[in-house]
Amino acid sequence: MQVITEDLIFELKENESLLDGLQRTGHHIEYQCRSGYCGACRIPLTAGSVSYDKPPLAYVRSSEILPCCCRVEEPLRVKVHLLSKLQG
Repeated sequence: MQVITEDLIFELKENESLLDGLQRTGHHIEYQCRSGYCGACRIPLTAGSVSYDKPPLAYVRSSEILPCCCRVEEPLRVKVHLLSKLQG
């Protein structure tokens, strides 16, 4: 599935979580639990849709997603930057 960020377009690998895909491609994502409990990985969703196998316990606004535990349903556009952009 295609993911568009502020700096890059990439494809998620089969069975790869959105969080893992963002990390693999060098994006800056805060996280802790990887299970939808804490909400630390919350990011803005600007286009597309996701679902959750179980509703996350962390509060999520309608314009946000938890990349640690969401299932990407269609191509996504998310507001997240490459780590190199934040360091430079």
